[in-house]
Amino acid sequence: MFRDDRVRGVFPNVADPKTALEILKKSDAWSLGTPSLVALVGDEPFLTFHMLALLRERLCPDEVDRSWAWREFSGSDEPDPRDVFDEAATVPLFAGATRAAIVRSADAFVSSAREKLELLANSPRGRRGLVILEVKTFPSNTRLAKAVAKHGLAIDATIPPRYDLCSWVRQWAHTKHDCTLAAATAERLVDRLAGNLGQIDQSLARLAAAIPAASRGQAISPEALDGLAWSQQERTAWGMIDLATVGDARSAVSHLSALLGAGEDPIGVSAQMASVLRRLAVAARLLALPTGDGRPASVEAALREAGVGAWPKALAQAREALGQLGARRARQLPIWLSELDRSLKGDASRGLRGRLALERLFCKMSKQSAGVVSADGASIARVSGGHA
Repeated sequence: MFRDDRVRGVFPNVADPKTALEILKKSDAWSLGTPSLVALVGDEPFLTFHMLALLRERLCPDEVDRSWAWREFSGSDEPDPRDVFDEAATVPLFAGATRAAIVRSADAFVSSAREKLELLANSPRGRRGLVILEVKTFPSNTRLAKAVAKHGLAIDATIPPRYDLCSWVRQWAHTKHDCTLAAATAERLVDRLAGNLGQIDQSLARLAAAIPAASRGQAISPEALDGLAWSQQERTAWGMIDLATVGDARSAVSHLSALLGAGEDPIGVSAQMASVLRRLAVAARLLALPTGDGRPASVEAALREAGVGAWPKALAQAREALGQLGARRARQLPIWLSELDRSLKGDASRGLRGRLALERLFCKMSKQSAGVVSADGASIARVSGGHA
């Protein structure tokens, strides 16, 4: 599932990294080994949390031992390296647990204790415990990273681009929540929550709790997601995207105001929208191909090829949005999104400028005149207004 170049592209830190997604997917078959130093690298809090929980379970299987065998330090408190190493070096006399000293947010700690960490990484663990570092980055050109790659363990706690997250969510639902998702249900869940694994996991827990005992084991359909108790912010975000794509800029702006007022980051809102709009742009480009040169046979086929979920409601909403935008505007969406991204990361990164940048995109997508999809579904036609 992972090609080497893709892994190195998202995890350019050590050779042949282990990935938290794959470890958690098949945790029962995973073997920790005996590293003296473990680097948990990445910025996905869900993966970091569950990998630390798995490491604690493997090193301290008896909960009674965890109070003394599992010691966490905060990197922001600037812990003394001697305290960390002494904690890991203490040999238990009677218990079977392995001592672990964990440094959370350890990037600064790595910089200050690099030489000692290099010695530790190059030494066999023996009967001692180990040090676990939670870091955002771990450059591959350092001696420490090379030592960990050779003798220790580095775990990638990120979500690689183009990773089949829907398949992973279905596996996670089955193993952790004892429920079976239809493929379209997983697609819709990932789309709605923009790949946020923490929110996805919480939704799966609510979904599993709502399943009647008699229905346990049956595949859960996408319609079941409508009955979940979504948060107001989640409902507002999805409503905003739906309204923006069908051209109702006024209502979309109202939803945006509620989201930003609740503390949402404009960059996060933009990323959630982009995942939907890019699919519409791809479908429009496919439908613009000449007949016999790869153009899909129908709008639905183009939307599916562009990554829209196979669920009927999702296809219907995407078809309506594509028809409203028209071919020309739909093909311009990547340009508009690129401009929005540059603006949000530049002069519009703070305050009202971020909101205005998003509102401009809504206005560009607003309903100017009726864009329609031809009866045979093979193309998007302009009927008036000059925007199709």
